Amino acid sequence: MKKLFLPIAVLAVPAALAAAPAANWVSRVVLSPIGGHAMGNPNASTKVVEYVSYTCSHCAHFVGEASAPLKNDYVKGGTVNVEVRNAVRDKYDLTSALLARCGGPARFMGNHEALFANQSAWIEQVEAYDSRTDKPTDQNAAMKDIGQKTGLYALMNKRGFTNAQLDACIANPMSMKQILAMTDEAWNKVKIGGTPGFTVNGTLVKGSTWDILKAALPAPAR
Repeated sequence: MKKLFLPIAVLAVPAALAAAPAANWVSRVVLSPIGGHAMGNPNASTKVVEYVSYTCSHCAHFVGEASAPLKNDYVKGGTVNVEVRNAVRDKYDLTSALLARCGGPARFMGNHEALFANQSAWIEQVEAYDSRTDKPTDQNAAMKDIGQKTGLYALMNKRGFTNAQLDACIANPMSMKQILAMTDEAWNKVKIGGTPGFTVNGTLVKGSTWDILKAALPAPAR
């Protein structure tokens, strides 16, 4: 009798049993209890806090140099969590800090990096604005005026925000409370020496450069 050979069906591997792709923790940004923006694995063994001022040129240099390697070599794989907190120095810095929070945690890192990447352009306008004598005296009106007349609103418009949305961000009382709480923590409790300032697992790092911070981090995962 001739034997019949039936084709063997190819069994699909259940999705639950398939190898899951490695998590990219860069996309996880949440608001911390004090109001900072924490990016990365909440269970990371190393937790970094950056204290920044948007009117600080050293901060702009640091963010330009450190953002990509921090994300790619440390945060992405889940070994390091990075939280950005404010250490406000002046009313222009405060205005920028409020605008950076527009759109919630999902938009924060993009806003944060854009403010620093374009700092030289809007700071030049801030310097011209600062000499004016017709500035509003009411704080809320003053910050809106700063945003509209120093290029900050124009920058955020390019990121998809309307002036009405930006006005609402400026006037947000919870954002103001959180920014001022982080500022008080930075200068009076942690006692950073300047901006940018860093802590790694709660210990203040002495120095303000990427090379100094990198030396305080574990070796990047390969």
